[in-house]
Amino acid sequence: MKRTVEYTRHSAELSTPHSRMRRQLLCLLALSPVSLRMQAQGVAQAIRVSKLHCFTLRVTDLERSVNFYQALFGMPILARDAGAVSLRVGEGPRFLTLQECQPGETPGIGHIGLSVPDMSVDAMMASLTAQGLRERATPASSTDLLSAALQFWRAGSPEAGVFLTDREGLLLQLCAPTWCGTIGGCATPESAPAPGLLQLNDINHFTNYMTNAPAANQFHRNLFGLQYQSYQGPTMPTIGVGDGRQFLMFVGGSQDTAPQTPARIDHVSLSVENFDVERILATLTQFGLSARAEPAVTPALSHWVSMRMPNRGGAESGTPELYFSDPDGLHIQLQHLDYCGGGGYLGDACPALP
Repeated sequence: MKRTVEYTRHSAELSTPHSRMRRQLLCLLALSPVSLRMQAQGVAQAIRVSKLHCFTLRVTDLERSVNFYQALFGMPILARDAGAVSLRVGEGPRFLTLQECQPGETPGIGHIGLSVPDMSVDAMMASLTAQGLRERATPASSTDLLSAALQFWRAGSPEAGVFLTDREGLLLQLCAPTWCGTIGGCATPESAPAPGLLQLNDINHFTNYMTNAPAANQFHRNLFGLQYQSYQGPTMPTIGVGDGRQFLMFVGGSQDTAPQTPARIDHVSLSVENFDVERILATLTQFGLSARAEPAVTPALSHWVSMRMPNRGGAESGTPELYFSDPDGLHIQLQHLDYCGGGGYLGDACPALP
């Protein structure tokens, strides 16, 4: 979901459901690999993932960020580590980890975690090797993941699983469904000081900026055996994960040359209970955030809404995409718990694409 851009309506012909579906299917054929040729080449078996499970926010002031997210969402603390705190998302075991920036790091969304049923680290490493990735030692820092592209390493415990990087250095974690951010489990979370102003339900999606978005789509579909779930423009598919609501999205250029800069996770979207745009905006304002005044500039502690119009798969009157920026300026999106990146006012209409 691209932020800060106001979208205009497409022509009436392109706005009809039949014509939009036709364009989506044509795009699918253009972006998909040739399955018969892949079978002839003996492509390794895909790795089955079940859910978007966790993510990391690199922050400059750990205590400030913990206070911010707990006060806004009432998130219990699942785990504490040196320079890091893991907060539960919804009823869990999904979570986010707030991690203080190390020297040379800048604030950002550090990684995407996906759960794998019946996680076995050795079996996972064998599967990644069969997929063409190479094992390596744990990188010393997150500042040069592009040099670790298409490599993987152990995450430190059987539940934590394996870390890997894609072609552009996007960092992923494959973990057990029970992983909660610390070895030994999270039986007794630390309750938040207050219930929170908004109640989270789950992790919904990640939007990632790439040098070659079509290649990223093909890589992740092949690696995990996933399918397109919806379209937000002629060449902007979403890749469904798990229950038909969660997804990954890769946007950007289509350069065939080797990437010169690493991929960037632009924003994470969280689903909330009782999604109502005006209510949430009022709550964020009450919490101390300000309405963004200039679309091209997004300061920290601001909020805004972008309307996704029919030319990008939205409703006739627009599908509202609601965002805020945290104390470090990191972008968080909030949507209805049935949001799947598709049409309708709530974004909950996703056609069954091949």
